[in-house]
Amino acid sequence: MLSILAQADIPDIQWLPLIPHLVMAGGAVVLLTIVSVAGRWLPKWFPAAWTVATGLAVLATAIPVWIRAWQWGPHSVVAGSIGVDGFSVFIIVLLACTVVLTALVADGFLQRESVDGPAFYVLLMLSAAGGITMASANNLIVLFLGLEILSLAVYVLVAMHLRRAESQEAGIKYFVLGAFASAFLLYGIALVYGATGSLNLAGIQNILENERLSDNGLLLAGMAMLLVGFGFKVAAVPFHAWTPDVYQGAPSPVVSYMAAGVKAAGFAALLRVFFAGFGEVADDWQPVVFGLAIASLAVGSMLAIVQTDVKRILAYSSISHAGFILVGVQAATDDGVASVLFYLAAYAAMAIGSFAVITVVSSPGDEGTALENLQGLAARRPLLAGAFTVLLLSQAGIPFTAGFWAKFEVITAAVDARSFWLAVIAMLAAVVAAFLYLRIVVAMFLDAPDPDAPRLRIPRGPALAVAIVVLFTLAFGIYPEPLLNLADDAWLNLRLYAH
Repeated sequence: MLSILAQADIPDIQWLPLIPHLVMAGGAVVLLTIVSVAGRWLPKWFPAAWTVATGLAVLATAIPVWIRAWQWGPHSVVAGSIGVDGFSVFIIVLLACTVVLTALVADGFLQRESVDGPAFYVLLMLSAAGGITMASANNLIVLFLGLEILSLAVYVLVAMHLRRAESQEAGIKYFVLGAFASAFLLYGIALVYGATGSLNLAGIQNILENERLSDNGLLLAGMAMLLVGFGFKVAAVPFHAWTPDVYQGAPSPVVSYMAAGVKAAGFAALLRVFFAGFGEVADDWQPVVFGLAIASLAVGSMLAIVQTDVKRILAYSSISHAGFILVGVQAATDDGVASVLFYLAAYAAMAIGSFAVITVVSSPGDEGTALENLQGLAARRPLLAGAFTVLLLSQAGIPFTAGFWAKFEVITAAVDARSFWLAVIAMLAAVVAAFLYLRIVVAMFLDAPDPDAPRLRIPRGPALAVAIVVLFTLAFGIYPEPLLNLADDAWLNLRLYAH
């Protein structure tokens, strides 16, 4: 056995680029160990504080990785399976921020609902660790492992509210459909390997530079299967059927993480595979993404209008936002990908803030999420209603908000790529979607509050999270250049590696 190990080709592991991965996953394992050993003596706030500290530690450890990516140039480690580049660091920072904000949102909710707090935070960090792996993967098998780590933890998070039947139902639906999506993704990986003989994205890119894709139906089928798998994760039509029911049934803090972190990780993996791996044959997958974008924009905007539950409204809104992001993906240009990264950051803030408000407003049992529960919110809690209004207007794309620049950038990228019809449809979808956000604003400010409604208590965690995301939305709505430049630099750093 020792002789076999001595002859094995063991890759040289450079630990610095792996530290953010290890900190996020290690934070979950250490928290689980501490709670198992000394859970009786720990204060109730400890798991949330530990999760916030872990997220901040990941942010700190991402800084030297970013510096290394720019000093050494984009490169890979662990036998070429993990990429070290600005793109991966951008997504790592985004996921770490998502974990911090979700932990703040969840603290009061878990205590109110008597849900097992430590398990929630452990699963949250494990899921984020899987997302970090997805964003950094240069190998399709590593990417699949990251996807499963992310997904399995979220399946449990969705079904965590054991005393609520809707949560159990949502968990089953998400698990069953997620298993189908994972099967499609794995089958697509197998077909790509059969067509190219490589699982490494750089290796696939090199092969495609010298081979005509039209002569290889196996590779086309593999790309289609991969799009199906990623389409499920990002809630793109027609792979969106799970979204409204799961968003409505899952605990509200879990939905905030799904809308922000899971969507960001899914799009990061899609961008990495189709630009760093299949970038040379973009003409062959652009038409499919074109169709997915149009379908997502139309279905998300139109069906959201007829909903009466705020979580279902925001679920269809999430589908519409996936369509806008796909507009930037379809452009298949540097500006298009940079606009997608900016959109992911802006939407993560808007989604977490919006569901934080829903978490506060919902009554015990997480049942009070109907539109009528928001009636007169401005009279009861004017600051909360004002913050929610800013986030809704940002989602609608109103100027001087980050959401406006996000939509503007992806539509501009589509126009520059001469996808004029897609740009027109995106603008029309933005106008239609504005109506549903205004419905919520009208309910908060113009409808009379219920005189029998209990006094609304706002825990400090969700209040802090909402304040942070509102400041973020307004700051980058007024002055978006720093975030735009950061997104542009992050993509160009990966592009150097891809080419």
